[in-house]
Amino acid sequence: MEMTVSREIIPINPGWNLAELQRHLSDALSGTGPALSTSQLNQNRVDTKVALVVSTSGSTGSPKNVALSASSLIANARSTHSYLKAKPGDRWSLLLPTHHIAGLNVLIRSIELGTQPCGVENKADFTAIVPTQLFRALDGDQQLLTHLQGCKAVLVGGGPLSSQLRLRAEELNIHIVETYGMTESCGGVIYDGTPLDGISLSIIDGRIALQGKQIALGYLEKNFELNNGWYVTQDLGEIIDGKVRVLGRADDQIVSGGEKISLSAIEGFLQSQFATDQIVAFAQPHSEWGEQLCIATTSNLSLEAMSPLLKEKFGSHAAPKKLFRVTSIPYLSIGKPDRKKLANDNA
Repeated sequence: MEMTVSREIIPINPGWNLAELQRHLSDALSGTGPALSTSQLNQNRVDTKVALVVSTSGSTGSPKNVALSASSLIANARSTHSYLKAKPGDRWSLLLPTHHIAGLNVLIRSIELGTQPCGVENKADFTAIVPTQLFRALDGDQQLLTHLQGCKAVLVGGGPLSSQLRLRAEELNIHIVETYGMTESCGGVIYDGTPLDGISLSIIDGRIALQGKQIALGYLEKNFELNNGWYVTQDLGEIIDGKVRVLGRADDQIVSGGEKISLSAIEGFLQSQFATDQIVAFAQPHSEWGEQLCIATTSNLSLEAMSPLLKEKFGSHAAPKKLFRVTSIPYLSIGKPDRKKLANDNA
């Protein structure tokens, strides 16, 4: 993005404690201190409107530096609090890394409420986690489970949340709010299918499109390519009765024998059918089909159990070619399955 007037930007120091990080972030938002970045940049000045630069590889692995304004970040925090009916003095717990927008948002929300975030060992009013953490809470992490049960609301984002996992959590009195968003929208902007205040929603060429004050200024490397003012995401979706449903990633499709297959759609369907999150779809190269669909799971499921269901739902091309039983599913730091590692480890 092009600069007009500039301000200093410094990387977040990993040696800062939580109070120091929150103070520096508050100064960046108010303009009384330098802007902050989550990684070392090749520049030490940015446009004066930039308060925070968050480096993200997204789902494609191509690194981008997303420039966020103070007004967008604060708007996101306030619309979140409006949705949750939060009030000054309420407390968030920080259970996500602060080099991701989701973790930084917890700090910004805490600034807005005049509090400091706590850890899992303390009681909180609100928290934000990824589906993997929710699975662990339900799978034996008693401290985390107790913490989540004590919250008024638990935001779950960063990846698909299966209906089975949500139901299990709600049966244990965890108040789940499923969020959708990305770094480019200052984090979550759709809660349980409904856009937050200030966000407009559309579907353009089958993909979810967003518009509103929470949308980032652009990338440091280049401006956003907007479609008539809309930021068009890489997520496929549909709107039913005013609520958005995410169908999968436009950029996680593979082509096997000339047929397109959405890995996230396959994954989500299998997870719903077999009531487990421990199923991941990934691709491997194949001399005949170009790519072949593979499944990794920690369970004792078989291809014979999966294939008929997938063929009926998606067509014969969606039958997996290989099944790998693994001891654990590898995840990226924000909780999304690491498909590339699965493909490499099982080559």
